[in-house]
Amino acid sequence: MELSLDPQLFQMPPEPLKLHHTEQHTSHLLSKQLTAYFELIPSYQPIVFVCIGTDRSTGDALGPLVGSRLKKYNFSDINLYGTLDDPVHAMNLKDTLASIQDQYTLPYLVGIDACLGQLSSVGCIQLASGPLKPGAGVNKELPAVGDIHMTGIVNVGGFMEYFVLQNTRLSLVMNMSEVIAKSIYISLLNAKRIATFTANASATRLGQ
Repeated sequence: MELSLDPQLFQMPPEPLKLHHTEQHTSHLLSKQLTAYFELIPSYQPIVFVCIGTDRSTGDALGPLVGSRLKKYNFSDINLYGTLDDPVHAMNLKDTLASIQDQYTLPYLVGIDACLGQLSSVGCIQLASGPLKPGAGVNKELPAVGDIHMTGIVNVGGFMEYFVLQNTRLSLVMNMSEVIAKSIYISLLNAKRIATFTANASATRLGQ
């Protein structure tokens, strides 16, 4: 008897990316990398985005801003948790993850969150395999999130993290969230995970 194995099982995940959000090709490279991840997933496996954070802190609002931006695209086939109106944060993260596991069969989670880092890395967006650990920068023990994750380095870490997050520039967080949301949207189209619209409709959505 001859066994037929799915060649996707033997494909290696893409290398991690770290790109500054203002670089010319950041959205293109992020969407290309995300597409590579999504094309490794069987079509029956749902992709679920978990955008973590709260609008009560400027720096920590990156995740909800990404979620709200994606929600404006009005795609019913985007599985999304975490927006400005309905955030996913430390108090409800565990229950949200449990709800996702109950609602979906074998969900493929994409964790999205803000983080702190070195001064030279502020403004960079990171994309890598494996889960992110929300709350690690402010010494909170929270469940790990994601089969892959995207993080935005919004400010400098290492000292008075709560204060630093509260005093992060909103313009930086807004601009980073737009780059992340745009790259996700394009990657879902490329991986045929959402319906394709006309060029004019797509351009209108990206310009919102």
